[in-house]
Amino acid sequence: MIHLIVGNTGAGKTTYANELKKETKGVIFSIDKWNNILFLPDKKPTDGLEWFLERIERAEKMIMDLVDQLENAKIDAILDLGLSKFEHREKFRAFAKTKGYELTIHFLDISKETRLNRITKRNTEKGMTFEFEVTKENFDFMEGWFEKPDRKEMLNGIHITS
Repeated sequence: MIHLIVGNTGAGKTTYANELKKETKGVIFSIDKWNNILFLPDKKPTDGLEWFLERIERAEKMIMDLVDQLENAKIDAILDLGLSKFEHREKFRAFAKTKGYELTIHFLDISKETRLNRITKRNTEKGMTFEFEVTKENFDFMEGWFEKPDRKEMLNGIHITS
């Protein structure tokens, strides 16, 4: 089973993924962790969104290979990859369909105010889910970048609100 964890910045995707891991004994793939370990140490101040997107695309090729291995071992894959765009989520749905894997979307539909408070707190406390600071500018950018799943996309999915 592949679990797509979807929500805007500060929705609690990583926290949710960690809880889901306890329930399913699955393996989490968190793009924030991958970015922090593999890419951010090499980032230059002039590197922007395209720089990140290219690296994320490469990482996801590796993730898909690992998901294949997990599926063959009957272990759930929990994808905490941002998945901010419909097209990005569709890529993983097509992958699952082609391979014959079961997939569930989990949408954390959390208010902007709650998410901003969480980001501020996470930036200050640097707790368990902290990988890097999210600036107000980054948060505001993601507000316009994120595409909320529609009713059709959420058929048979899990919709979480607060």
